[in-house]
Amino acid sequence: MTNTNYTELSKSDECEKFINQFIQDIPLRSAEIGRGTIIKRALPSRHKRMIGAWCFLDHAGPVTFPEGEGLDVGPHPHIGLQTFTWMIEGTMIHQDSVGSELLIKPKQVNLMTAGHGISHTEVAPDTETKMHAAQLWIALPDDKINMAPRFDHYPELPVVEKDGVEFTILVGEFLNTKSPVEVHTELLGVDLAAKAPATTRLKLNPKFEYGFMALEGTATINGHELNNDNLLVLEPGVTEIDVQIHEDSRVLLLGGEPFESPILLWWNFVGRTQEELKQALEQWNNHDARFGTIPSYEGPRLEAPTFPDKMRASK
Repeated sequence: MTNTNYTELSKSDECEKFINQFIQDIPLRSAEIGRGTIIKRALPSRHKRMIGAWCFLDHAGPVTFPEGEGLDVGPHPHIGLQTFTWMIEGTMIHQDSVGSELLIKPKQVNLMTAGHGISHTEVAPDTETKMHAAQLWIALPDDKINMAPRFDHYPELPVVEKDGVEFTILVGEFLNTKSPVEVHTELLGVDLAAKAPATTRLKLNPKFEYGFMALEGTATINGHELNNDNLLVLEPGVTEIDVQIHEDSRVLLLGGEPFESPILLWWNFVGRTQEELKQALEQWNNHDARFGTIPSYEGPRLEAPTFPDKMRASK
């Protein structure tokens, strides 16, 4: 081995040690929703509350169930956020109080902007037997928190193939390719999938914090194992990172600048003060017009939990 190669190896080791200072390994929590659907919750966590404006991250499935026994989530409210659904397998019917009704299919994104207030349902069709999805929430910035509610469906997203990896650009711009999904802060969301083992180096924005979550299989991020039980978080300051995606694996990459304001997240609400969250709760309980109705849904609305005495702000 030449002196040059020793120097390159030394630089590589120093680079890896430098990047590892910015990496945090966070355990996921498991929970059950609907009719036996297991989810892994990454955000919020006591270890990490947000990644940019991403303030909530659930990985649901993959799960198989008999016909007629899929997810059925009755009407429930949201304020101050956007709900983002990335469907990997299966289908789901979305209905909301602004009149939207749509079937989301695999490789599509639903984006619901709650703003001042909206309610919606999520129901698997009677003939559906599979479900695998990532559901995220995006905190709206201060100047958009009370915007009018709306719903957007994105049936096609840009895909780039590089180094044996299929990159689907979900949010923001990556590999000189921009997603059509409309958000209100600088954010990134990318699905990385590989059929065969693949290694790639990702260029990152040093102003962003990042998170990696395994949606299928496993991966290695700068030497750190990524599996179904952890989230790897990078603090701002990293400009590139090595990623090894193992056979038949899929990884979700999230990023964004640290959020502008501390937020309060309780139940399905995102706000800035306890008073505004408590007011939203009272309005939901009193069937206020703020959250509208979904007349076509046959079943009860979701009931809110007890309002806490004190909350911890997230940032």
